[in-house]
Amino acid sequence: MTRLLYIKASPRGAASRSSAVADAYLAALRERLPDLAVDTLDLAQERIPDFDGDKVAAKMAVITGQSHEGRQKTAWDEITAVANRFISADRYLLAVPMWNGGIPYRLKQYIDVIHQPGLLWGLDPKTGYFGLLNNKKAVLALTSGAFGPSMPSPAFGIDHHSTYLKAWLNQAGVTDIEEIRFQPTLLNADPEGSFQAAVAAAGSLATRG
Repeated sequence: MTRLLYIKASPRGAASRSSAVADAYLAALRERLPDLAVDTLDLAQERIPDFDGDKVAAKMAVITGQSHEGRQKTAWDEITAVANRFISADRYLLAVPMWNGGIPYRLKQYIDVIHQPGLLWGLDPKTGYFGLLNNKKAVLALTSGAFGPSMPSPAFGIDHHSTYLKAWLNQAGVTDIEEIRFQPTLLNADPEGSFQAAVAAAGSLATRG
């Protein structure tokens, strides 16, 4: 069985174009992998715990080699429960619109909760960070209203969107990353045609791997 975690970052539900592109990829992947088990994490619907002072203290305790007690242990147990859902997946599918050049705040909150020492990464004082996730694959379904790879930057936006997601996944050890882009969605002479092209690209990617 192959386990896929499908993370939806848009709060727009059925109106989300990033989710629609990701759905097209998932539909094609299901045909190729009949044993695929999909866990959908809709960040607009599910509660993500705050990364509060207790959780920061628990994180620093791990980094400095101290044990957890009391509120720190409770905080770390909550972090671990959320992170294990991510760690247990073999594949990741992220549907992410661009917000102000970056990612939606609920996705950033989720990343801040799960991206922890001893869970997703380690730190060697001499060589730096190293990822703890091995043999994982990620697909990013990316949309943006004005920004696009062919649009002049910074006039139409700066991509802190795909660059951040790839850097985060790389630091966690995920290096097999593919992108599907529907950009731009608004400043587009043929938005429907561009959307259908993205859907076709999603289906093609799913059949390859």
